[in-house]
Amino acid sequence: MILAIIIGCEIGFWVLLGLGLASRYLWGMRRLSNALLLAVPLVDVVLLVAAVIDMRGGAEADWRHGLAAAYIAYSIVFGHKTVKWADAKFAHRFAGGPEPWKPPAGGMARARYEWGVWFQIVVAYGIACGLLFVLIWIVDDSSRTAALIAFMGGLLKVPLVALLWPVSYTLFPKKVAEDSRV
Repeated sequence: MILAIIIGCEIGFWVLLGLGLASRYLWGMRRLSNALLLAVPLVDVVLLVAAVIDMRGGAEADWRHGLAAAYIAYSIVFGHKTVKWADAKFAHRFAGGPEPWKPPAGGMARARYEWGVWFQIVVAYGIACGLLFVLIWIVDDSSRTAALIAFMGGLLKVPLVALLWPVSYTLFPKKVAEDSRV
């Protein structure tokens, strides 16, 4: 059940975001757009409530509950950034808006950018673990929640692997062509 809700929430996120942006830029319905975009975080609330109800109802925790926590953590840390990115792309494509921002091409500016993204990944990992610990505490039955501890260990691979990007950009910065126009 929880996996279907995760998939539904992911679809719901993109549907609400797409309809919100279409309402704003294609149909000129700013009020509807604001309502739809404000509803985007409610998707996470639905998932959180569903996971808690599932566990409180006697379900044994497994990787799907861990995935739900990781999804919510990603949304908390990267959700606003994702909405801003989609808004800039949509505005540029359909409303003649400016070209969306791009990360620095190289040099130490790119390394700083990559360290910032990595730090956000670490924060998301911390939030996911916090949510899982709260779920473990709510259920209060280690025989039903052992898989959540294991999931945290597996999830640790994400920030560890993601560390390759900032380290590589720091140790081997890409040369940036200087702007010859003065």
